[in-house]
Amino acid sequence: MTGVETIARIRFEHYQNGKGIKRIARELRISRDTVRKVLRSGKTEFTYRREVQPLPKLGAWVEVLTAILEAEEKLPRRERRSTVRLFEELRGRGYDGAHDSVHRFAKTWRMERARTPAQAFVPLSFEPGEAYQFDWSHEAIELNGLPMTVKVAQMRLSHSRMPIARAYMRETQEMVFDAHDKAFAFYGGVCRRGIYDNMKTAVETIFVGKARQYNRRFLQMCSHHLVDPVACTPASGWEKGQVENQVGTVRDLLFRPRPRVKTLDELNAWLADQCVAYATRTKHPEFKDRTIFEVFEEERAKLTPYLGPFAGFVEKPMRATTTCLIAHDRNKYSVDARAAGRPVLVRAYAEKIVVLLGDEVVAEHPRSFRREQVIYDPWHYLPVLMRKPGALRNGAPFKDWNLPEPLAQVRAQLARHPDGDRQFVKILGRVPDDGIGAVADACGEALAAGIANGDVIVAILARKRQPPTPPSITTPDALRLKAEPVADCSRYDALRGRKETRPWNAIN
Repeated sequence: MTGVETIARIRFEHYQNGKGIKRIARELRISRDTVRKVLRSGKTEFTYRREVQPLPKLGAWVEVLTAILEAEEKLPRRERRSTVRLFEELRGRGYDGAHDSVHRFAKTWRMERARTPAQAFVPLSFEPGEAYQFDWSHEAIELNGLPMTVKVAQMRLSHSRMPIARAYMRETQEMVFDAHDKAFAFYGGVCRRGIYDNMKTAVETIFVGKARQYNRRFLQMCSHHLVDPVACTPASGWEKGQVENQVGTVRDLLFRPRPRVKTLDELNAWLADQCVAYATRTKHPEFKDRTIFEVFEEERAKLTPYLGPFAGFVEKPMRATTTCLIAHDRNKYSVDARAAGRPVLVRAYAEKIVVLLGDEVVAEHPRSFRREQVIYDPWHYLPVLMRKPGALRNGAPFKDWNLPEPLAQVRAQLARHPDGDRQFVKILGRVPDDGIGAVADACGEALAAGIANGDVIVAILARKRQPPTPPSITTPDALRLKAEPVADCSRYDALRGRKETRPWNAIN
C-alpha cells in the first residue's frame, strides 16, 4: 500500500520539478506502474478493502451462526446474546476458531440487516403550550440521617424546557395524580397534550401502533385537566427525550451529593426552588438570547388555565376486621367501631388514607410509608371502651395515648383506684357530646379543687351545660306598688300566740 507521503512526493516531483515516470521510479525506488497509477488517477490517497473475506475456520460454521443470529433478531435487544456468548456456544458444538472471526461476522451480518442507522433520531419541535413530558426516576437521599431511595416524578414543558421534580416514597397511581396536581399548580396552567411511556399506572393494554387502552382513573385525571394523553412506542425513549435527558441533569445537579433532609416536604420545596434557579441561569437551547425561565414566562400565557386539584385517590373495597382495622400497603389503620366487620371503601391518597362506610367517613389517617405498622386512633374504640372499660389498661390503641395534660393527670391519679378505669371511661364518654376542650377544662377544675373523681368531673360538665340564670325583670313605675309587701314573720307569730290562749274545747 503506497502511503500518502509517497503519493505527495510523486506528484510534487512530476508536476513541480517536471521529472518523468522513469526517473521518479528510480529515485524513489518504486515501480513504474505505481508512479503511473498515481499520476493517472489524480488521487492523493489509496485505500485497500478486501473483497472476499477468507474464513478458514468459520467457513463450515457460517450456516449455523447465521441461523442463531436470525433467531436472536426476533428477540428484544436486551435479550440478545453478545458475540462472546455466541462464540462460547459454537465452541461447545466443536468450533475451534477465534472469537474475532465470530465477532466480525456477526457485526457485518447485523449491519447489513439494519433498517435504520443506529442511534439516529428526528429532531422534534413543539409550539407553546402544546405538550409536556412525564417520567419517573429513582434517586438516593438521606432522610433523618438514613440512606433511602425515593421515586422522583419529573415533568418538563416541551417548548420552554421548564422542569419540575417532586419526590415520593412510592410510584403508585395516587402519586402520579398528586405529581400532576403539584406540577400544574407550579406552572400555573396545563398543556394540551401529555407524553408518557407505557407505565402500568396509565396504560393497561398496548395495541398496534399508538393505540392504547388507558387506565380508567388515569383517563379521569386527564379529562379533569383537559389533557390528551399520548404513549410512546415501547422501548423508544427518544420520543420523550427531553425528560429523559432531564433525569440525568437533575441527578447531577441536585442529587450528587445526596441531599440531607428531615422530611419529604422539605426536600420537595428545595427541589422546586432549585428548578427555578436552574431555569433562571440556563440559556434556552433554541432561543439562545433568552433563559429557560424567560421563555417559560412567555409560554405561560398559552397554557390552559389550571382547574384545581383532581380527586386523586385509588379506591379499594374491603371488609374491616372485628378489631376495627383495615389493611393497605402492608400497614393497618383503625376505623370507627361502627364499621367493625362491615364492608368499607378505602381511598388511598398520596398523603392520607380515608375510609368510608357508605357515604360517611369513618377514618382518616396520615399515610405511613413504613412496613408492618399499625396506626391507631384511640377515639375510634370509644364505643367499645364504654362497654368494656377494663380494656383501657392493656388495650393497644390506648398505650401512649396523647391526651390533653389535665386528662392525662386525671388518668394517672385514677390508675391508683380499684375502679379507676371505669371512672376514667365515664369521663371519656362525655367527649363526643361536650368536646375534648370542655372535658379537659372540667378535669383542670377538679384537679385545682384536689378532687380526681369521675362523678365529680361529670357533675362539673353537667353544671356547665345548664343554661345561664335569666336576668331579673325590672318592674315599670306604672306597675310598682305604693306599699311594698314586707317579709315579716312576727305578725304570724302574734296570730299564733292569740290562738293558743283560748281553751282547747272552746265553742266558736
